[in-house]
Amino acid sequence: MAARVTIGDLAQRLGLSKASVSYALNGQPGVSAQTRARVLALARELQWYPSSSARVLSGARTGVVGLVLSRDPDLLGTEPYYMLVLSGIESALIDAEYGLLLRMVGTEPGRDLAVYERWAGEGRVDGVMLFDQRRDDPRIPLVRHLGLPAVLNGAAEPGSVLRAVVPDERGDADQVVEHLRGLGHRRVAHLTGPSGLLHEERRDALVRAAAARAGMVVETVEGDYTMATAHRLVADRLRGPAGPTAWIASNDVMALGAVRAAAQEGVDVPGRVSVVSWDDSLLCEIGAPPVTALDRHPRDFGRRCARALLQEIAGVPDDGAPPPASRLRVRASTGPAAA
Repeated sequence: MAARVTIGDLAQRLGLSKASVSYALNGQPGVSAQTRARVLALARELQWYPSSSARVLSGARTGVVGLVLSRDPDLLGTEPYYMLVLSGIESALIDAEYGLLLRMVGTEPGRDLAVYERWAGEGRVDGVMLFDQRRDDPRIPLVRHLGLPAVLNGAAEPGSVLRAVVPDERGDADQVVEHLRGLGHRRVAHLTGPSGLLHEERRDALVRAAAARAGMVVETVEGDYTMATAHRLVADRLRGPAGPTAWIASNDVMALGAVRAAAQEGVDVPGRVSVVSWDDSLLCEIGAPPVTALDRHPRDFGRRCARALLQEIAGVPDDGAPPPASRLRVRASTGPAAA
């Protein structure tokens, strides 16, 4: 592998001092226009680029933001919602001429913290986006200690010291529960993601509150965002006595797992049990039957996450723009509660 081209290499090739080359590359006075043009032309030819260590010493921005996802990389690719959020993030960053440095570190504790420390030490990124917040999340004091601008996305504890982009999930819960109440459902299961995730705790509390106002009973069943686990959990429940007449799944993948479990157990959807997904995607559209789902505008959410971080980096106050309201897309997986 060829060694990285340095300012010293450029200076030697051009017969100039390192200081003159540095002035030319950084647009500083002290060199003629002709010399600056020669330096820039050779830098392009040799594919010179500024080192991250030099940037961190000079305090210059990198034009890159970071995102570390503590999810199983094999499973992440099956979640359309995250792919749509990433698409929105990239869209906003491209508009701002910023790049995205993405790391998927799996679920082993502490691996994400090591990435933030390395990025800060090497001056790799101007700021970071934090997803999947937990209570007493160790990332928050770490990024503050490291001086990394950061934005929380999806959930935030009350009084959080970091800027946060949080969707209106109270309205989402009300829409889903009201739809099921209108169909006569009174016993509902909420198939959540892993416990400990702040957005899952908050979502479950909102579903329970909306159900209580509607005179409905909610059973919380903890899943892990995978189809296999959802299939197993729902199949086990369907074999038992007088279970829920409707399931609310925390993502589209688990909703499809619920539908497949019902088919395996000979339970008609929506004749005997209804299924709703908290996330809408192509998976819901092509399900058998197609699954009723919340369109929560994931691309727009991704764009708002990226813009919030860019504002934080620039020291610009939050623009206060409200998120678009989610829309429940009613499809064939929900129907009147069985008598």
